[in-house]
Amino acid sequence: MEDRIDKENYYLDIAETVASRATCLRKKYGSVIVNHDQIISTGYCGAPRGRVNCCDLGYCMKKKMFPDKRHSGYDACRSVHSEQNAIISASRQDMIGSTLYLVGYRTENHDYEEGAAPCLMCRKLIINAGIKEVVVRKYKEEYVVYDVQDWVENDEYLEGKLSY
Repeated sequence: MEDRIDKENYYLDIAETVASRATCLRKKYGSVIVNHDQIISTGYCGAPRGRVNCCDLGYCMKKKMFPDKRHSGYDACRSVHSEQNAIISASRQDMIGSTLYLVGYRTENHDYEEGAAPCLMCRKLIINAGIKEVVVRKYKEEYVVYDVQDWVENDEYLEGKLSY
Protein backbone atom coordinates (compact mmCIF):
# COMPACT_ATOMS: atom_id res chain seq x y z
CA MET A 1 0.00 0.00 0.00
CA GLU A 2 1.28 3.43 -0.92
CA ASP A 3 2.07 5.89 1.86
CA ARG A 4 -0.47 8.66 2.19
CA ILE A 5 0.17 12.13 3.49
CA ASP A 6 -1.47 12.77 6.86
CA LYS A 7 -4.44 15.16 7.00
CA GLU A 8 -2.54 17.91 8.81
CA ASN A 9 0.17 18.11 6.16
CA TYR A 10 -2.44 17.78 3.40
CA TYR A 11 -4.20 20.94 4.63
CA LEU A 12 -0.88 22.66 5.39
CA ASP A 13 0.20 21.99 1.79
CA ILE A 14 -3.01 23.66 0.62
CA ALA A 15 -2.32 26.62 2.95
CA GLU A 16 1.17 26.88 1.48
CA THR A 17 -0.29 27.02 -2.02
CA VAL A 18 -2.72 29.71 -0.85
CA ALA A 19 0.27 31.62 0.57
CA SER A 20 1.81 31.76 -2.90
CA ARG A 21 -0.95 34.29 -3.79
CA ALA A 22 0.17 36.65 -1.00
CA THR A 23 1.24 40.12 -2.10
CA CYS A 24 3.64 41.00 0.73
CA LEU A 25 7.23 41.54 -0.39
CA ARG A 26 8.78 40.11 2.79
CA LYS A 27 6.58 37.23 3.94
CA LYS A 28 3.95 35.00 2.41
CA TYR A 29 1.23 33.59 4.65
CA GLY A 30 -1.70 31.37 3.80
CA SER A 31 -4.57 30.05 5.89
CA VAL A 32 -7.16 27.34 5.40
CA ILE A 33 -10.14 26.85 7.73
CA VAL A 34 -11.42 23.27 7.83
CA ASN A 35 -14.40 21.78 9.63
CA HIS A 36 -15.44 18.12 9.44
CA ASP A 37 -12.89 17.54 6.64
CA GLN A 38 -14.42 20.29 4.52
CA ILE A 39 -12.58 23.45 3.53
CA ILE A 40 -14.66 26.38 4.75
CA SER A 41 -12.46 29.22 3.47
CA THR A 42 -8.94 30.28 2.61
CA GLY A 43 -7.02 33.52 2.96
CA TYR A 44 -3.64 35.01 2.15
CA CYS A 45 -1.98 38.23 3.25
CA GLY A 46 -2.44 41.25 1.05
CA ALA A 47 -3.83 44.76 0.85
CA PRO A 48 -7.58 45.22 1.29
CA ARG A 49 -9.63 44.71 -1.87
CA GLY A 50 -9.25 47.60 -4.28
CA ARG A 51 -6.09 48.98 -2.67
CA VAL A 52 -2.67 48.74 -4.26
CA ASN A 53 -0.57 45.79 -3.05
CA CYS A 54 3.05 46.20 -1.96
CA CYS A 55 4.16 43.87 -4.75
CA ASP A 56 2.56 46.34 -7.19
CA LEU A 57 4.03 49.38 -5.41
CA GLY A 58 7.47 47.77 -5.50
CA TYR A 59 8.20 48.57 -1.85
CA CYS A 60 7.05 47.72 1.65
CA MET A 61 5.24 50.68 3.22
CA LYS A 62 6.05 49.47 6.75
CA LYS A 63 9.74 49.15 5.94
CA LYS A 64 9.72 52.55 4.21
CA MET A 65 8.17 54.29 7.21
CA PHE A 66 10.08 52.32 9.89
CA PRO A 67 13.33 51.15 8.26
CA ASP A 68 15.19 50.35 11.49
CA LYS A 69 12.39 48.76 13.47
CA ARG A 70 11.60 45.10 13.02
CA HIS A 71 8.75 44.66 15.50
CA SER A 72 6.87 47.93 15.22
CA GLY A 73 4.94 49.99 12.71
CA TYR A 74 2.32 47.33 12.12
CA ASP A 75 -0.31 50.02 11.52
CA ALA A 76 1.70 51.10 8.47
CA CYS A 77 1.54 47.61 6.97
CA ARG A 78 -0.85 47.46 4.01
CA SER A 79 -1.65 43.77 4.46
CA VAL A 80 -4.65 42.09 5.98
CA HIS A 81 -3.35 38.89 7.58
CA SER A 82 -4.18 35.54 6.02
CA GLU A 83 -6.07 34.41 9.13
CA GLN A 84 -8.19 37.57 9.01
CA ASN A 85 -8.98 37.12 5.32
CA ALA A 86 -9.97 33.47 5.89
CA ILE A 87 -12.21 34.40 8.83
CA ILE A 88 -14.03 37.23 7.03
CA SER A 89 -14.70 34.90 4.09
CA ALA A 90 -16.58 32.35 6.22
CA SER A 91 -19.68 32.30 8.38
CA ARG A 92 -19.18 31.93 12.12
CA GLN A 93 -21.61 29.01 12.14
CA ASP A 94 -19.31 27.09 9.77
CA MET A 95 -16.19 27.94 11.81
CA ILE A 96 -17.41 26.80 15.23
CA GLY A 97 -15.21 23.85 16.25
CA SER A 98 -13.00 24.16 13.15
CA THR A 99 -9.26 24.05 12.61
CA LEU A 100 -7.25 26.84 11.01
CA TYR A 101 -4.12 25.71 9.14
CA LEU A 102 -1.39 28.37 8.79
CA VAL A 103 1.81 28.45 6.75
CA GLY A 104 4.24 31.36 6.53
CA TYR A 105 7.54 31.67 4.70
CA ARG A 106 10.11 34.34 3.83
CA THR A 107 10.11 35.54 0.24
CA GLU A 108 13.89 35.81 -0.11
CA ASN A 109 14.63 32.13 0.55
CA HIS A 110 11.28 30.32 0.93
CA ASP A 111 12.30 29.23 4.46
CA TYR A 112 9.37 28.67 6.77
CA GLU A 113 8.88 31.56 9.16
CA GLU A 114 10.60 30.73 12.42
CA GLY A 115 8.23 31.05 15.34
CA ALA A 116 5.21 31.54 13.10
CA ALA A 117 1.97 31.84 15.04
CA PRO A 118 -1.09 34.06 14.84
CA CYS A 119 -0.48 37.60 16.13
CA LEU A 120 -2.49 38.89 19.09
CA MET A 121 -5.09 40.57 16.86
CA CYS A 122 -5.57 37.37 14.86
CA ARG A 123 -5.80 35.36 18.09
CA LYS A 124 -8.69 37.53 19.22
CA LEU A 125 -10.47 37.02 15.90
CA ILE A 126 -9.80 33.26 15.99
CA ILE A 127 -11.28 33.06 19.49
CA ASN A 128 -14.40 35.00 18.49
CA ALA A 129 -14.82 32.99 15.28
CA GLY A 130 -15.21 29.81 17.34
CA ILE A 131 -12.15 28.11 15.85
CA LYS A 132 -11.02 25.22 18.09
CA GLU A 133 -7.36 24.79 17.10
CA VAL A 134 -4.65 26.26 14.94
CA VAL A 135 -2.06 24.10 13.18
CA VAL A 136 1.11 25.94 12.12
CA ARG A 137 3.80 24.50 9.85
CA LYS A 138 7.31 24.65 11.32
CA TYR A 139 9.12 22.59 8.66
CA LYS A 140 7.95 20.68 5.60
CA GLU A 141 6.37 17.85 7.56
CA GLU A 142 6.52 19.25 11.09
CA TYR A 143 3.88 21.38 12.69
CA VAL A 144 2.66 22.62 16.06
CA VAL A 145 -0.95 22.55 17.22
CA TYR A 146 -2.34 25.38 19.35
CA ASP A 147 -5.48 24.78 21.40
CA VAL A 148 -7.43 28.05 21.14
CA GLN A 149 -8.94 27.48 24.59
CA ASP A 150 -5.40 27.92 25.99
CA TRP A 151 -5.39 31.46 24.55
CA VAL A 152 -8.66 32.16 26.33
CA GLU A 153 -7.49 30.78 29.66
CA ASN A 154 -3.94 32.17 29.50
CA ASP A 155 -4.74 35.79 28.65
CA GLU A 156 -1.44 37.59 27.87
CA TYR A 157 -2.88 40.94 28.94
CA LEU A 158 -4.13 39.79 32.32
CA GLU A 159 -0.95 37.88 33.08
CA GLY A 160 1.15 41.01 32.56
CA LYS A 161 3.07 39.53 29.62
CA LEU A 162 2.00 42.43 27.42
CA SER A 163 1.50 46.11 27.93
CA TYR A 164 -0.58 48.58 25.96
